[in-house]
Amino acid sequence: MRDPYSVLGVARTASEKEIKSAYRKLAKAYHPDQNPDDPGAHAKFAEATAAYDLLSDATKRAQFDRGEIDAEGNPRFAGFGNGGFGGAARGARPGAGGFSAEDILKEFMSGFGGQPRGGARTTFSEAQWDPFAGTAQRGGAKGEDFTATAAVSLEDAHRGGSIDVRLPNGKMLAVKLPKNVEDGQQIRLKGQGQPSPIGQPGDALITVKFEKHKTFRLDGHDLRTDLPITLYEAVLGTKARVPTLDGSVELNLPPGVDTSKSLRLKGKGLYGDGDLYVNVKIVLPPGGDPDLESLMRFWRDQKPYKVRD
Repeated sequence: MRDPYSVLGVARTASEKEIKSAYRKLAKAYHPDQNPDDPGAHAKFAEATAAYDLLSDATKRAQFDRGEIDAEGNPRFAGFGNGGFGGAARGARPGAGGFSAEDILKEFMSGFGGQPRGGARTTFSEAQWDPFAGTAQRGGAKGEDFTATAAVSLEDAHRGGSIDVRLPNGKMLAVKLPKNVEDGQQIRLKGQGQPSPIGQPGDALITVKFEKHKTFRLDGHDLRTDLPITLYEAVLGTKARVPTLDGSVELNLPPGVDTSKSLRLKGKGLYGDGDLYVNVKIVLPPGGDPDLESLMRFWRDQKPYKVRD
């Protein structure tokens, strides 16, 4: 992966809020649901998600800034000086009379019958190789990654904690949700993928998918909901209970409430940095009412008023 700061288009001094805002814009533009037939958009979405996954983790970000890990979250190899194996840069190709660590791994792999299962190209980093031991102590052919989608309710995302996710091999995992997790964000679980007979196992890549909520509509971190009221409550005013992700609250509706505008409850949206917008809707009695119809005819004929041009 490219430098995560470049992927998100932010400076290395960017705040957590700036990083989150940059990711949200990219995720919205390149989300697979918005670009079902565009592989390029899918790739950009995955790249942005991986970059956010690293930079949103304070520990990983600090390690990356210090050069201790690469953009994939793998440890960097410090080397053994100019004359040792560390003299070749990661991914370097052999020069005159020289060889790369990847060549060594290929020779090592030939003792097990050639290429890894499935003929996949072996990937290798110096951090997985101990030149003094002569064997692949921590690496070798890494197992395949598992991919899975985790359906997450807005309540679970808001509260945090863990959710149960079933991997393709049937294994159930309790996955801790990152703080302020985003829809479409990818969570990498190290070593929870396909085992490898001679190397380390692959990872599990869990993509978060927010479930459709029966009460709230998500708009960024803002929430929107409808509040039904009677005609007399709209005219005379009332107090009504309104649901939020933290429990219901009481809302004062003034007499003659303007139902054309949403009522805003600040800080009652997702993660507390979004707001809750309440759309008031007048509901008439079911089946009609003769007295109400008579009153409305009187109102129409004796006290008309305009609400449209």
